[in-house]
Amino acid sequence: MTFGSRLAAAVGRFGSLCVGIDPHPSLLAAWGLPDTPAGLDTFSETVLEAVAGSVAVVKPQVALFERHGSRGMAVLERLLKHSTAAGVLTIADAKRGDIGSTMAGYADAWLRDGSALAADALTLSPYLGFESLRPALTAASETGRGVFVLALTSNPEGASVQHVGGEDSVARRIVQAAAAENDGGTPGSVGLVIGATAGAAVRRLGLDLGTLNGPILAPGVGAQGAGRQELLETFAGASGVILPNSSREILSSGPDAARLRQAVATAQRAVDLSGVAEPGTD
Repeated sequence: MTFGSRLAAAVGRFGSLCVGIDPHPSLLAAWGLPDTPAGLDTFSETVLEAVAGSVAVVKPQVALFERHGSRGMAVLERLLKHSTAAGVLTIADAKRGDIGSTMAGYADAWLRDGSALAADALTLSPYLGFESLRPALTAASETGRGVFVLALTSNPEGASVQHVGGEDSVARRIVQAAAAENDGGTPGSVGLVIGATAGAAVRRLGLDLGTLNGPILAPGVGAQGAGRQELLETFAGASGVILPNSSREILSSGPDAARLRQAVATAQRAVDLSGVAEPGTD
């Protein structure tokens, strides 16, 4: 089964909320945990245990594991493995992007069957040209995994690249290129990253999200200010699953598992997008 189909089925069962697993030093301290690989491990496993059976997908932020070197990456490997065992889909937020054999190496690490770092999906940066992502696109297709390509991010600096070209903007070309990768008959596995507060830019740049037929990862929910109204404004008419991502607002409720579960339930109600985009099925 493709990632797009698996994701649609999981969202149909658990809802669309994506929970970020972001072990920031400040969060570790707030939880009473050391900023060490052992602290990361306790943090990550606590979050996974709290959300398993309640959410479709989690998104570990790779940089926050990588900063602890090989031991931090070993924690991430365990988290990815345990998430699979718990029936929770994973998006490795690594934002990889390169050319040729280097991109193939990233694809081998994150999207190959049997790799210790294999996730269900991987975030990608297309700013060396969309076609530079081909090794990852091919690997994901061959192994039933997915990718999320940065298209329209909410950070102020992003506009200096993504908005260039006006009606023929970089962002619009990325949306079109991603849509061309997806089969119109089943839920596509090539998704986009579009900030949940980017509605004005979506309209101004003329992005046709109805043609994507793939999932959209929507960061910026909760602590970053986006709620249901912003999601409705940004993604009305989108043709695939929308995954609102919330991290800090949920994670700040830890380390108590019951409070984490309550925060997840509250976030799920806040981002319910019933009627905005219907997930497809196999």
